[in-house]
This record gives sequence, structure tokens and C-alpha cells, in this order.
Amino acid sequence: MATVGLNFGSATSGQGFDVATTVSQIMAAEQAIETPWQNQLTALQAQDTVFTSLGSDLSTLTTALQNLTDFSGVFSEKEGSSSNPDILGLTSASSSAAPGSHTIVVSQLAQTSSVASTAIGAGETLSGSLTIQGHEFDIDSSDDTLSTLVSAINSADIGVKAGIITDSSGSRLSLVSGTSGAAGQLTVTGSLSGSSSGSITFPSSSGEPGRDAILTVDGISITSSSNTVTNAIPGVTFQLLATSSTPTQVEITDSTTDIGTAISTFVSAYNAVIKDVNTQSGKDSSGNPEPLSGNPILATLQSQLTNALFSGAASGSINNIMQLGISINNDGTLSVDPNTLTSVLNSNLSDVAGFLQNAGSFGQTMAGTLNNLGTQAPNGVIYLAQQQNSAQEASLNSNITNENALLATQKTTLTNELNTANQILQSIPGQLKELDEIYSATTGYNQNP
Repeated sequence: MATVGLNFGSATSGQGFDVATTVSQIMAAEQAIETPWQNQLTALQAQDTVFTSLGSDLSTLTTALQNLTDFSGVFSEKEGSSSNPDILGLTSASSSAAPGSHTIVVSQLAQTSSVASTAIGAGETLSGSLTIQGHEFDIDSSDDTLSTLVSAINSADIGVKAGIITDSSGSRLSLVSGTSGAAGQLTVTGSLSGSSSGSITFPSSSGEPGRDAILTVDGISITSSSNTVTNAIPGVTFQLLATSSTPTQVEITDSTTDIGTAISTFVSAYNAVIKDVNTQSGKDSSGNPEPLSGNPILATLQSQLTNALFSGAASGSINNIMQLGISINNDGTLSVDPNTLTSVLNSNLSDVAGFLQNAGSFGQTMAGTLNNLGTQAPNGVIYLAQQQNSAQEASLNSNITNENALLATQKTTLTNELNTANQILQSIPGQLKELDEIYSATTGYNQNP
């Protein structure tokens, strides 16, 4: 136990000493045994923060690389263009679309069948029956007004949308087919009358007939019930906007712009990891070593990432990242020459894809390296470091908890002992006085004549 001096003056003064202060001083000296443990715990927790950041950046780098190495990633994307977007607009081109050029002539747009009745006066009572698409409506008190008839038709769910159109002549029952094209042609029959307007009919001139779009794609005649065409060019969806006897050219190409962006994203993510490593190799703004300074994990990350840059089998004419316009800077980070990258993507896309996706390629080798370095259980370098730190922190916390429990017991014992000693010290003057009185009474000697 550490030594702490007691200041209670003369032993016979009865002054005693401050027990609480003395106990605090003694316990502070005893608790110093925990200081190295606390310092080590703080250092490990600082490392944990860096490991978390490194793990996050490695995960981001892995995701960026997967977009390039997965067959369903950016290399599968397609883009398209129309030579006349007023006639034909490209909606989408999926990964199943094949690059190529297509010639399309639009001679007729698809149209949805519609029809409207003759005018019906406000508040008129309807009678008779109406057959729409083979579904008969017998008018009774539940649907003998224009609004209730509209509700009845819509509630029947027969693939026809009913509505009311109002103009200067009055209101009309409007019917629109729910199916576009010729297949949705409306058939309306029956005998419908209004209480004041008489016979109500549905003139063919009051609406539009249903008809299919007609077009040719690469010389092949095609019909479509909708102006949104999905089956003419595999993987491509386009919208017919107008007719024209002049052919419209549709170009489907690989999305080299997005591929270039994805490669630049990979480079940026790689640089973030290298900057993490470089930062931890130095000192902070106060001149103190960074949490991982001197840690062998930094060398492992740096060497394995650098080696991966020069690994992987060639694909055709592409055998290194420099041919993609990627160069290595003095600090280990990467730079991209966009002109070189664009040129090689436009001229040799298949070899670039193979360099990233083939078995044993650069892309697959780098993916394996990242899998070994990150937070993946059970063998990721960062994962193992985090597990080791966690075990050490648990041991340190256990030591501190046990020591605190021991010190708490010692504090109780010490406080009791010192309180007893203090009481003894404070009682000495009284005991001495009693002795003097006994001595005087026994000897007759008076010390204070």
C-alpha cells in the first residue's frame, strides 16, 4: 500500500486528522495501478475508430469494384438514341439489348376507343337498357340519373371508364375503353331514353375508334396495341409520338459514359483507402503519433493493395491499368486520364470488360485482395484486428472492474480503521487529564497549585 503522511500535530493535542481527505489521498495512490490499463484502453479505442473508418472505406471500394466486375453491373448497361425524338422517343434499353442500329417507320399511332352520348338535360330521369361490351345495364331507380349510371358502369368493372362531359348543349355520358388499340373497340347498344330529351344515342362521330399502331422495324411490319412499344427490339422500350414516312434511326450502344464514371469512382474509392493509410503513418497536428502509427497492419494494407494493382491476367490487348489511363502517384494514390480512358472504352470495350471480369483478371484479383483485407469474417485483416482489440479491451475492462471492487473494499476497511485511530487521538487529552486527576488524588500532589 502506498504511504501517505498524516498531519495531526502533537499526539497529545487531541487535534486528530481529516479522515475523508486522508482516505482519498491513500485511495488515489492505490488507484494509480489502473493508469497503465486506462491508457492502453484509450489507445485501443482510438485504433478502433480508425479500423472502423478503414473498414468503411474498404467496403466502399469493394462496392465500386463490384459494379465493374459483376456481369450485371455497369458493363451490362445500354443506352439508346433516336434520330427524331419528335417521332420516336427512347424510354429504356436494358442489359439484354444488343448494340446496333435500327430503322423504324411509324405509319399509324395506336388509339383508344371512346364514345359519348347525345346531350342529357340536367336532372333528367333515364329509362331503358344499355349494353356495353356485352354487359347489360337495365335502368331502374338505382341508376336512373346520369351520375348514378356512371357509378354503376364503373362499379361493374367491365374494362370501361365512364364519365360525364358537360358543354353548352348539356351533359353527356362518356365511355372510354380500358384497353388501347383495336382489341379495346367499344360496342354500345340498347335503347336509352331521357325524361325530357327523348332517345339517347351514341354517334360514332362523338369519339375515336380503337386502332393499333402500325410501324416497320428494319423492314418488318409490326402492330402494337399501345404507343409504348416493348417487343419490337429485344430489351428496348420506345414511345411512338407521331407518324412520318421518313425513317427514324435508333442506335443502341454500350454505356461507355457510365463505365468511365464507374472506373473513376473506383479510383476515388481506392485513393480514400490509401489516404487513410498514409495519414496513420504520420503524426497528428499536435505532433503525436497517429493511433496506428507503427502498426504492421498499415504495411499489410499498403503492400497488398499495391501488389493487386499489378496482378491479374491480360485480356486481349489490355494487360495493365495504365492502358486504361490510370497512373500511380508518388504517394500511392491513383489518377485517371479521362481522354485515354474514353478512347480505350470506345475502341476496345470487350478487352476492358475481360480485364475486369474474366477469371484471374485484374478485377477478380483485386476483388479477392479486398475480401482478404476488409471486415469480412472470419479472415479479413481489419476484422481480425478488431477482434483482437475487442479481446484486449474486454480483459482490461475486467481488470479495472476487479481492481475497483478491491479498492472499494479497501476504502471501507481503511475508513473504519482511520476513524478508530482518529477517535483514539482525539481522546488522548481527556485520558491524560484523568490520569493526572488519579495521580493527584493518590499522592496528594497538585500539579496546578
